[in-house]
Amino acid sequence: MPTIALLGTGLLGEAIGCRLLERGVTLRVWNRTPEKCEPLLERGAVLIDSLDGSAKGCDAVITVLRDGPVSAEVIAELGDLDAACCLPMGTMGISESRQLELQVQGQQGVYLEAPVLGSKAEALKGKLLVMAGGDASVYQQQLPLLKLLAEEPKWMGPTGRAAASKLALNQLIASLTHGYSLALRLVQASGLEVERFMEVLRPSALYAPTVDKKLERMLSHDFSNPNFSTALLRKDLRLFVHEASLAGVNAEALEGLVELLTCAEGTSLDAGDYSGLHALTAGSFD
Repeated sequence: MPTIALLGTGLLGEAIGCRLLERGVTLRVWNRTPEKCEPLLERGAVLIDSLDGSAKGCDAVITVLRDGPVSAEVIAELGDLDAACCLPMGTMGISESRQLELQVQGQQGVYLEAPVLGSKAEALKGKLLVMAGGDASVYQQQLPLLKLLAEEPKWMGPTGRAAASKLALNQLIASLTHGYSLALRLVQASGLEVERFMEVLRPSALYAPTVDKKLERMLSHDFSNPNFSTALLRKDLRLFVHEASLAGVNAEALEGLVELLTCAEGTSLDAGDYSGLHALTAGSFD
């Protein structure tokens, strides 16, 4: 089994680490807040005390960090990558990923962007949706590792295409959640029972499973224990709008949604589950 360095042990990173340890991988772990590594250390991982030189002896470096700039900063601290393959699994911009590839190559490493869709539950079961972008030969080399985390990893093509796919998917998360929230608000305002509405929606072509996954949270206004926070959704939607502009895509209609999500800043909603967007569509949110 390979030796892997895992940088970033938050909600998703910790779950990925647990899965890799379960599958027999030798795991080295790092987090800016070392205490967040404890659950993985208790399962047999080894703590990375200093990033500088820590890629030596590793087959791959997986990063699960907030965004592209943070990923680039942390990877830079590794110094010589000693031919290890860097696999960033967080969300970043298309141009950010392409620039990070050049940085990694300059650090004597190999690059394969590998953003994932899914959270803790999927990671623990090895059922993440992994999108890989980069050189096809590098993808083939890393496929055994990716298959520990995903049943069917997907190669999307050259670097940037997997990043684009992940941004597109996260935009759909925001837009679908917003659309369902508005629908529920109007249904409730009319006096119609939500379940009666759902009986019509579920068998229709308009239905998406995410609405039932988030329906209870929306109706109860319980956004605790998030799989993906409102703050991160807003960050990714802003990034989508930026990349869309660079690509000549008119995404002006999303600006209002970005502005709505910005209303969560400074409130408890920001750290809560992104379905907290439903609270923002109330006419008198404050």
